[in-house]
Amino acid sequence: MAMLDVLSNSDFEHFRRLIYEQSGIALNESKKELLRTRLRSRLEREGYRSYREYFDQIKADRTGNMLVPLLDDISTNLTSFYREVNHFNYLKKILPEWIERKQRAGVKSWRIWSAGCSTGEEPYTLVFTMLEMLGARAASWDVKVLATDLSTEVLGRAAQGLYDRERMKDVPKSMQNAYFVEEFAELTTKQGKRLGMRPCVRVIPEVRKMITFKRFNLMSPQFPFKHHFDFIFCRNVMIYFDKQTQEALVNKFYQHLAPQGYLFIGHSESLTGLQQRFKYIQPTIYQK
Repeated sequence: MAMLDVLSNSDFEHFRRLIYEQSGIALNESKKELLRTRLRSRLEREGYRSYREYFDQIKADRTGNMLVPLLDDISTNLTSFYREVNHFNYLKKILPEWIERKQRAGVKSWRIWSAGCSTGEEPYTLVFTMLEMLGARAASWDVKVLATDLSTEVLGRAAQGLYDRERMKDVPKSMQNAYFVEEFAELTTKQGKRLGMRPCVRVIPEVRKMITFKRFNLMSPQFPFKHHFDFIFCRNVMIYFDKQTQEALVNKFYQHLAPQGYLFIGHSESLTGLQQRFKYIQPTIYQK
């Protein structure tokens, strides 16, 4: 049997502990085969003879650079435009009054954080929603979205704003016409496999410049942000964390939200059972 056919319990425990310490992602025993299959192609491609050899190389790397592709490999990056659309519909409901309130206070800026942005569909959808609600006034407002992820691979894709034409099925025609241009470009898979030239669309530069894509680890002890956020979207990220990690993260989100700011989490997530100060609005939506 080939060395890479089996991930030993000992090696799995080493990887599991490292991944938890560095990212907060908690892999239980049922994820052992998932970890093996996701790592195997990289180890074969890069010439490693065993999982232990790869682990030892990561531990010996003082720069931390080798840790990045490991976390890329175990990250799940499923996303789409207008995913869990009720969140964007809720924004449309509350934004008119909030826009007027900001204007009365002489504030014409929005700060939004998309935490776990994956390939960028979420932060782009947030910008589309803000521009739609601001309408003709949009040019006089400062809209900025911070889009962060653990995976450098997906952040690189997100910053390009280039998507297969087929991914536009949930984007309203008006949004497609306003914020995308048609292209014919070559696409690749996450593993780098070329898919050939495909009909694509690219988000226009005016929208892309409103978003800052940045690698950020939610397990960082301190969040180095100068401004408070009006909204934080952290959807389908905390499902990978244990309760202790979830609670610590949620309370850091609370600290970095503006008064009356909102936290949006994924439909399979809840703050039930966590010690936190958010006001419950409706399932998956909380307010400071």
